[in-house]
Amino acid sequence: MVITKRGLVLSATAVVLTAVTFVNTGCSSKSLASFRGSPKELVDEVWQIIDKSYVDGTFNQVDWKAVRNDYLNRTYTSDEEAYKAIREMLKKLDDPYTRFMNPEEFKNMQVETSGELTGVGIQLTQDEETKKLVVISPIEDTPAFTAGILAKDIITKIDGKSTEGMDTNQAVTLIRGKVNTEVTLTILRDKKEIDFKLKRAKIEIHPVRHSVQKSPIGEIGYIRLNQFSANAASEMRSAMKDLEQKNVTGYILDLRSNPGGLLYGSIEIARMWLKEGTIVSTVDRVGEADRQTANKGEITDKPLVVLVDGGSASASEILSGALQDNKRAVLVGTKTFGKGLVQSVRGVGNGSGLAVTIAKYFTPNGTDINHMGIKPDFVIELTDAQKQELRRDRDKIATTADPQYAKALEVLTKEVTGKTGNDKAQLKPNSASPKPTAAQAKPSAAPSQSK
Repeated sequence: MVITKRGLVLSATAVVLTAVTFVNTGCSSKSLASFRGSPKELVDEVWQIIDKSYVDGTFNQVDWKAVRNDYLNRTYTSDEEAYKAIREMLKKLDDPYTRFMNPEEFKNMQVETSGELTGVGIQLTQDEETKKLVVISPIEDTPAFTAGILAKDIITKIDGKSTEGMDTNQAVTLIRGKVNTEVTLTILRDKKEIDFKLKRAKIEIHPVRHSVQKSPIGEIGYIRLNQFSANAASEMRSAMKDLEQKNVTGYILDLRSNPGGLLYGSIEIARMWLKEGTIVSTVDRVGEADRQTANKGEITDKPLVVLVDGGSASASEILSGALQDNKRAVLVGTKTFGKGLVQSVRGVGNGSGLAVTIAKYFTPNGTDINHMGIKPDFVIELTDAQKQELRRDRDKIATTADPQYAKALEVLTKEVTGKTGNDKAQLKPNSASPKPTAAQAKPSAAPSQSK
């Protein structure tokens, strides 16, 4: 996570906090604090930010001014009392992505992914309807990934403690810890509970990996993008230029289990693949859209197939949706996670932090990702056994032993050889949805507006 001079960052991540501890962030204390005031001033500062920028102008049908009067009429004798009150106040919005972080929690999420991490490597969110803690995806090459934890797993217990009523901040505090210490996560999957005993470790995250793969159509470029970190765009550019120099015939871009990251990272990367067209539209609570477009800066126009699954979230959905709607790529895999909200993250009070949902985003054809997710052109489901096999033997990923990759290679072969010709529409069976009008784009006043 990168903090700007104003202490504000736009994020398109499915969850801003991950179950890891960040070390050596390099963030100065000046960027962490806006002012040092009384606990009551902190409560009011948070209220003011929500009042000015929260995506839902009805505040989930809550009288937000009355909320302010209520909480400012209380007496706070410590920061901890203010923290508790703020969390209680934010719960009224019924939005798991809008949340308060105490100084320790805020410090732990303010780091670029090039920093040193310790933990088990799980990306978490809280289901908006059930309030259960859900795994967005395990980070590759981490204890959670190796153990076989999967996207959509529900965490029911942490070291035997029930997660009922627990938010992501509390869960992260329990899951993170020192290297070589252990934590047991109880996972609910297909109505069965499974215990995973995990040893915390140092985690190195490399957002982009690429290689040249042999295929029936010659050499193709395979690019694996793990997350949209601060340096993901620069690494993607280097990878694409390297593969172009090797004269590959086409590309497979793997976004499976990519939980998202920085909003502008997805826009920058989309521009590397697109010559023209809309990439994404963000819409705030008054219905004003900020439309991001391609800028004729494409690196290649060679055929492209994108792999997605239920762990592909947020920024991954922006990129895959833009490539699909602009008919630049064919999508293979399973429906994406479905998180289409944009957060701003900023420092408040004495080193605390606040994440606020400020906008929704739509694909070029007007798809509300937060409700729908992105449906691939070719749906290829993997069984749990197949998923576990690919985790046990990592060498099988991105080979014909990987069913989703095998289908992507089949589709890419048809694209490269031109066999699709006028049948290109058959490769893209999803019909385009209309672009949102201002009224449609404006967030609903109903409490259940965001799924």
